[in-house]
Amino acid sequence: MLRASVWLALLSSLLLSSCGFHLRGDLPLSHFPAMYIQSERHSELAALVAARLKHNKVQLLDSYQQTTPMLQLIDDSLERRNLTLFPNGQVAEYELIYKVRYALTMPDGEPQQYQFELFRDYQDDPNRALAKAKELDLMLGELRQQAANRILRQLARLH
Repeated sequence: MLRASVWLALLSSLLLSSCGFHLRGDLPLSHFPAMYIQSERHSELAALVAARLKHNKVQLLDSYQQTTPMLQLIDDSLERRNLTLFPNGQVAEYELIYKVRYALTMPDGEPQQYQFELFRDYQDDPNRALAKAKELDLMLGELRQQAANRILRQLARLH
C-alpha cells in the first residue's frame, strides 16, 4: 500500500511538471539572472516587484550596469471616477483606476515602454469614513500586488 502511494505521488508530480505547472509566484525568469530596478525612492510597487524578483532568484543590483537589464518604474497613480450618487448628491460609488507605466531596457537595446490600468469599484459611505479609508488602503495594496504580478508575468514572456 505504501509503495502504491509513493508511485502515485511520483506519477502525479511528473505529470504536473511535464505540463508546465508552476506554483503561484514561481515564474521562469532564468533569462534575467540579474537586474537593476530604477524607481522613486520609497515606491511600494518597486518594493513588491523587487521581492517577487528575489523570490524568483533574480539578483538585484545596487547600480545600473550596461550588461544587465534595467526595469524602470516610471509612474504609478490612482484615479477615482464617480459611478453613482446618493439622493442627496454625495458620491455613493467610485471606480478606482490604478495606472502603471514602466520601461524595460535590455543590454545594448532601446527602452521598451509598457503601461496598463487596473480597475476596482469602491462603495463610499460618509457615515463610516474611517472604515472606508482603511478599506481604500487595503484595495490600493491589492492593486499594487496585482500590478507587481502583472509586471513579472510580462517579464516571464520576454525572451
